Amino acid sequence: MVRQNDLTVNDLVYPIFVTEEQNESKIDSMPGIERIPERKILREIEEVELMGIPAVAIFPVISEKKKTALGEESFNSSGLIQRVVREVKKRNYDVGVITDVALDPYTSHGQDGILDDIGNIDNDETLQVLTKQALSHAEAGADVIAPSDMMDGRIGAIRKELEKQKFKNTKILAYSAKYASSFYGPFRDAVGSKLSLGGGSKEQYQMDPSNSDEAINEVLLDIQEGADMVMVKPGIPYLDIIYRIKQEFKIPTFAYQVSGEYSMLKGAVDQGWLPKNAIHESLIAIKRSGADGILTYFAKEIAQDLSYG
Repeated sequence: MVRQNDLTVNDLVYPIFVTEEQNESKIDSMPGIERIPERKILREIEEVELMGIPAVAIFPVISEKKKTALGEESFNSSGLIQRVVREVKKRNYDVGVITDVALDPYTSHGQDGILDDIGNIDNDETLQVLTKQALSHAEAGADVIAPSDMMDGRIGAIRKELEKQKFKNTKILAYSAKYASSFYGPFRDAVGSKLSLGGGSKEQYQMDPSNSDEAINEVLLDIQEGADMVMVKPGIPYLDIIYRIKQEFKIPTFAYQVSGEYSMLKGAVDQGWLPKNAIHESLIAIKRSGADGILTYFAKEIAQDLSYG
């Protein structure tokens, strides 16, 4: 009766890795999560719909031979993500489709942006490719475009192009406070960018984990440029950031419980070092901090628990 926060299935977004390969493939660093073949994606969406999860976030796993320095495959209208979104939207599932806008799954160097002659990110050159990528997703039917690259000015550039091409109802979920975190490793294994990145760093454009005021500035800029929703990433290590953003801007605020968070909790629960309720506790903490939605690899598992709880 006096509980202030409840976790419901409506709070969840399920991230899905989709691949052109014919069979599922396990992700060693993410126990229980697999890369889903394109030919089986509809079955996966149907399962998500039956569980009542309101949205999925789709991430591509493409072959090394399609990766280039400029990431041209990212805006291929016949590319993996574009094909998958079209197929899903044809079926009129009651599931929102969020697509990732970033170049790291498509670049031979594993960075989210295009490199200049000396190896630094060329922000302005990258914006042109990101805008083409976002437009190709909107044309395929994506409900929400989610730029996760952290390039300066990309929300404004994408919003301008979407409006110009009459996609004014396509929402933008901006990864506004994405930190240069150590918790992304398993995700990079999953999409195959870890090998491409090698020993490279993304600190040039992702945020310093020591900073909080910077997050407020980044969110403000994205809102001014046309973001409908904002994201904080990772989740549990940045509860204070989620809280500050929600209090300051009152805008729909999402949090991403990232791959490293998942793997730590999953591993500890599987080993019996923590009870399974620790997963639920981690998610309710994120919601308590102010998140309106949570991207989590536990979404299906938690939705099932909530249904039978």
